[in-house]
Amino acid sequence: MSTVSLSLDEIYKLAKETLISNGCDDETASILADLIRNAERDGSLSHGLFRLPAYVSGLKSGKINGKGKPEIKKISQSVIKIIGNNCLAPVVLDKGLPELIKVAKENGIAVLAITNSHHMAAMWPETERLAEEGLVAFACTSYKPAVAPAGAIKPLFGTNPISFAWPRPGKTPVVYDMATASMAMGEVQVAKREGHKVPIGTGLTKEGKETTDPGEIADGGVLLPFGGYKGSAIAMMVELMAGALVGDNFSYETAAKDNNDGGPPSGGEFIIAISPEKTSNGNWDKHADKFFKKMKSMGNVRLPGERRHKNRLDTGPRNINKELVNKIKSLS
Repeated sequence: MSTVSLSLDEIYKLAKETLISNGCDDETASILADLIRNAERDGSLSHGLFRLPAYVSGLKSGKINGKGKPEIKKISQSVIKIIGNNCLAPVVLDKGLPELIKVAKENGIAVLAITNSHHMAAMWPETERLAEEGLVAFACTSYKPAVAPAGAIKPLFGTNPISFAWPRPGKTPVVYDMATASMAMGEVQVAKREGHKVPIGTGLTKEGKETTDPGEIADGGVLLPFGGYKGSAIAMMVELMAGALVGDNFSYETAAKDNNDGGPPSGGEFIIAISPEKTSNGNWDKHADKFFKKMKSMGNVRLPGERRHKNRLDTGPRNINKELVNKIKSLS
């Protein structure tokens, strides 16, 4: 694979200029470019520049409002509702998370229910931000059908990621962000682009056969949930929490109204934040640290998020797929 070396500033500039030239205002472009740069910085390649052409597709078709602003409504003491107005989800989160943080710290727990926004980024940025404020966080969102329920060979669920973060005052938080599919579709697409095989159990061909070829999965095939029926149940939970619970669509309903331009569809997101200061006996941090030390003493154990946080310390340039960079430049 041929690559080109780009500094983190160059990655940000490339993303922002591309977004502005395709209909975003400065605020939206800055927020999303920052997210894309941070994904590349932290090694989350499938959520960095790789996603930019899809964002542009949604902007060009008019599905995504690159200049839109979300509406924030406080429904009750602990429930905040945001109507995305076809904004990109990072913009919605930029406005909504400060409100969620404030309410969770005041009341001990708070929910952010998001509708009608376009989410295709990683989910760790929102939960990590909450954890950095001393809050335990959980988030989930659905997508268009790409994953077959256990026992089926046709898609019904989205890749339906979930993210969880645990605060560690004075240290980087413990954060995971995972698809409930056996592999995120973005990872499958990266494997296809780079000519890698994927493990058996990742997905099926369009004929319903097991395969290690990511192209057969990405092009008309179907992903499988991780862990069989257990992952299938968690994917179902995400459909309910990011769909019916927040007042948005299930993945199959999202697909029915999407224009299939290649950009992220409109959908919902559910986020909950909990203050351990209010729910615990006051010893939660030391108690959790004892648990994490026990984990790490048991062998080659890495806490979720550690690899990303280590990558973050390297502020040098990143090697980006040259074909991808040229494609992005052609979009401006």
